[in-house]
Amino acid sequence: MAHSSDPDRHSNNQSPQDLDFDQLSQDSRLNKLLKSVIAEVKLYAEDQIKHIKQLAQIGLALSVEKNISRLLELIVDEARDLSNADGGTLYILDSRHKHLRGEIVQTDSMNIRMGGTSGVEITLPHVPLYSDNKPNYANVSSYVALTDEAVNIPDVYEAEGFDFTGPRKFDESTGYRSKSMLVIPLKNHENVIIGVIQLINAQNPETGEVIEFSREYADLIAALASQAAVALTNTQLIEDLKNLFYSFIQSIATAIDEKSPYTGGHINRVVYLTMTIAEKINEVNQGPFKDICFSDNEMEELRLAAWMHDVGKITTPEHVVDKSSKLETIFDRTELIETRFGSIEKSIENEYLHNKIKLLEKGSSITTDELKDLDKQFKEDISQIHEEYEFIKTCNNPGEFMNDENIQRIKEIADKTYVLLQKKQHYLTDNEAKNLSIRKGTLDENERKIIENHATMTLNILNQLPFPNRLAKVPEYASGHHEKLDGSGYPRGLMEKDLPLQTRILAIADVFEALTAKDRPYKKPMSLSQAVKIMGFMKNDNHIDPDIYDLFIDNSLHYQYAEKEMNPEQID
Repeated sequence: MAHSSDPDRHSNNQSPQDLDFDQLSQDSRLNKLLKSVIAEVKLYAEDQIKHIKQLAQIGLALSVEKNISRLLELIVDEARDLSNADGGTLYILDSRHKHLRGEIVQTDSMNIRMGGTSGVEITLPHVPLYSDNKPNYANVSSYVALTDEAVNIPDVYEAEGFDFTGPRKFDESTGYRSKSMLVIPLKNHENVIIGVIQLINAQNPETGEVIEFSREYADLIAALASQAAVALTNTQLIEDLKNLFYSFIQSIATAIDEKSPYTGGHINRVVYLTMTIAEKINEVNQGPFKDICFSDNEMEELRLAAWMHDVGKITTPEHVVDKSSKLETIFDRTELIETRFGSIEKSIENEYLHNKIKLLEKGSSITTDELKDLDKQFKEDISQIHEEYEFIKTCNNPGEFMNDENIQRIKEIADKTYVLLQKKQHYLTDNEAKNLSIRKGTLDENERKIIENHATMTLNILNQLPFPNRLAKVPEYASGHHEKLDGSGYPRGLMEKDLPLQTRILAIADVFEALTAKDRPYKKPMSLSQAVKIMGFMKNDNHIDPDIYDLFIDNSLHYQYAEKEMNPEQID
């Protein structure tokens, strides 16, 4: 009962109902605050997840892009997108680490896109890293490259310590207002700075107002810069390896051409013809090639095959590659035969003088007719020697077709003998007679097999190289340039069904170059019409692909090549 009359039971004149209401009101405010905090945390988390996903997608895009120009452009595009920047410039450090050169320049509000795939040349001057042998800290991009420190500037017009003459001049001439700036270094996997990305004028995504680059954006761009630097380094390494490989291949091609002064430039011309035909096939939208379009990888594969089609000639003896006459081996034996025939002539003369002395020793018993007959026979013998030597010189000419009659005469000359140092010798050795009897060209059967072996060696050599999958057909295409549709070619005697289109293109390029070459010592420069005529015969004989040949002629690719590579008098 005492408790019911306690004056302190309800202080401040508050009823229990009042206490309950206040408590509920306070709890409600706390709940609202908590919900607000949770909502903000959730929004922040979702935003972070979005950024993480975006960075992951960017990283994937950067890793698969192999074109340097597109990759550089992609880096600036994504950096600007992440930070809502109006403009961006990507600088790359030169190989000597002396200056930064602008590779990409973009400003959306000014509709400026330079470098990369834009086709617009960058007019920015290089940024030197050193001035008078001292570090150039005045320029913000060179400062970042030298110090490896990111720079975040709220307003370049109020910033101290850097020279912003360039941006201010740009603003004066264009009416632009450069304000906030974020400059981040690009470092590769070895932690070496390879460039700098410079962003300008971050924008509020809702109002478009130019604002400072937030710390959050700076961290995101730094993460992007790291990904970009690694991707760029990888792509540059791939590009450098590709350039090294191509340079190596071209140096080998040059060395092969230089093995013979008469085939210089052959490989270059075959590459040109091959790719001209392939590009035309990609262009046409009717006929047998309307559904064929070589991809970039296939074009590269074909180009490499053209560059390497004669790599097997590394193993071919120079005197065979360079054989300009039938008698040539290590040296041209025409002079040796000339010396021998001079010796035979002297032998005949000595015999004549010996016989004449014997006649004169007879004294008064000698007759005038005997002396005349002796002189006549001597002159006939000398004349015959001269005539036989001239005939041999004619037969040694690779342009001279040897018929059965001429071959028989060579055999008869070879069977004749003379005496040297009391030993009987033949006018021609077996090998000389064999080479002089070559019906067409300069190569005998064994030498032709040596020459043809270069195609087999091309296949063997290229099969030893670890070509990536996209270039796996290079050995097949390169080694098949002497194959024919009817199976009579070499080295494998492949039939039409087994010959890829790329091999057929290369075969036609090789044949046309060889026919029209103006620097072969064993034949006169062939006219364009004659070359086309011969290739027409080859088409009819099922040696070369008729569709490629028709494309080549119908699109005047032969004239295009002739004007570039042939003598004016050859073009008829």
